[in-house]
Amino acid sequence: MDSPSAAGWAERDAAVVWHGFTQMSSYLDEAPVMVERAEGHELIDVDGNRYLDAISSLWVTTLGHRVAELDQAVRDQLDKVAHSTLLGHGNVVVTELAEALAAVVPVDRPHVLFASDGASAVEQALKLAFHLRVNEGEPQRRTFLSFEAGYHGDSIGALSLGGSGFGADLYQPLRFPVLRAPSFADPCSLLAAAELVGEHAHDLTAVVVEPLVQGAAGMLMARPEDFAVLGRACREHDVLLVCDEVATGFGRTGTLFACEQAGVRPDLLCLGKGLTGGYLPMSATVASGRVFDAFLGADPGPRTFLHGHSFGGNALAAAVALRHLELVRDPAVLANVLERSAQLSALLESRLAPFGAVREIRVRGLMTGIELASPGAAARWGRRVCAAAVRRGVLLRPLGDVVVVMPPLTVTAAEIERIVEVVAASLAEVVEG
Repeated sequence: MDSPSAAGWAERDAAVVWHGFTQMSSYLDEAPVMVERAEGHELIDVDGNRYLDAISSLWVTTLGHRVAELDQAVRDQLDKVAHSTLLGHGNVVVTELAEALAAVVPVDRPHVLFASDGASAVEQALKLAFHLRVNEGEPQRRTFLSFEAGYHGDSIGALSLGGSGFGADLYQPLRFPVLRAPSFADPCSLLAAAELVGEHAHDLTAVVVEPLVQGAAGMLMARPEDFAVLGRACREHDVLLVCDEVATGFGRTGTLFACEQAGVRPDLLCLGKGLTGGYLPMSATVASGRVFDAFLGADPGPRTFLHGHSFGGNALAAAVALRHLELVRDPAVLANVLERSAQLSALLESRLAPFGAVREIRVRGLMTGIELASPGAAARWGRRVCAAAVRRGVLLRPLGDVVVVMPPLTVTAAEIERIVEVVAASLAEVVEG
């Protein structure tokens, strides 16, 4: 019997799978790509069509697909153990990964608490910050400061921190109140946040921020020097700084961690997405020594952090994350990010300049948002441009009317040219066709 076509697989998929951030009533109308395999920077569907993965499969496949060294790391670990609990016990490869992370994260005297996804890493940070104040005798300091248009995940705590996008307002009765600074669309956003820290220090426990780039907001950018001002304000007023580097971490902005560009050392650092190079679900909350020490005490006792996940510190994920960290730290990888970023920025400015439909192009490292001057949400320009790009063999994703380009860190010069040409052709089709 012949294998089903892409359309056949899509129908089977729609009958049993509920896709996130997707209206399932129109799922089949959008001609979803049905991936069967991958090679390098390309995804291959069941009909053999190839698509350049210019969004790194939602920002996670930092080095592309089927990376030989990462494949081998998984195979080697399978011959040892796939998983053992980290609740009260250890695992060799998890310890090795934590040691490797501790050597490179911009956190003082770090300890690593593992989880499975970015939202879980943020939830851990929230609970740690809240519990720390109780342990230190300041339970009244329970307010969090976050940013308009921010995004930290879809669990309730993370959703509370985030802005009003992605349907968050629907869940307002479930969200806890936070103090909010303006989004990065305001050039004074971080400076305003620093002022709020001073004004509300008496009841603030922590500031939670995406360093330099608000990714899901449409790649809104902030200046490193302003981020440094916020960091100093937090230190001055003993307000914890929580940096959510789920999206910006592991070389995406041109340095291993975005915090480095501002010389900021957070109390809590949230990592995810690229941690395993896109191979397996894994995230981490890295706590400074100050945070860790606040939980030391009698056993049993109220200082103990009663929190953990069944698959936190999964050995198979740790093995591939450890090898990925070795690969992504190669100076050639970060050098390529900077070179391809400059190339991408220049080409986008050149090729898209003739289009009045382009409001702004925002680039930092290999995080890019092309904001379209759409006539309205009903025009669906962002989605239509991305659909036209898929028909041309390049996988993009819209955030409303912002077209996101976020290729692997190892993207080539030729692939950057291809991405830009496809974006330009797809934009012309939508706004001029």
